[in-house]
Amino acid sequence: MGIRGEVFSSKVTSGKRTYFFNVKENRAGDLFLNVVESKKQGEEGGFERHSIIIFNEDLSAFLSEFEKAIQFMRKK
Repeated sequence: MGIRGEVFSSKVTSGKRTYFFNVKENRAGDLFLNVVESKKQGEEGGFERHSIIIFNEDLSAFLSEFEKAIQFMRKK
C-alpha cells in the first residue's frame, strides 16, 4: 500500500487543470476511486482542489451514467 492507501495513481494535465485518478484501499481492504481536479489559482501559485469518491460497489452504475453523459456531449 502506498501513501495514504494509494494502490494506483495516474494523472491528466490540460491547461491550468490537472486530473488525478487514484485507486485507494481503506483499512478494511476495500478499494475506492478518488478523482481529484486541481486548478491553479492566479499568479500566487495556490491551487483549488475538488474531489469525488466512487466506492467499488457503485462503480458499475457510475460508469454507466458517466458513459451516457460522454455520449451526449460528443453528439453536441
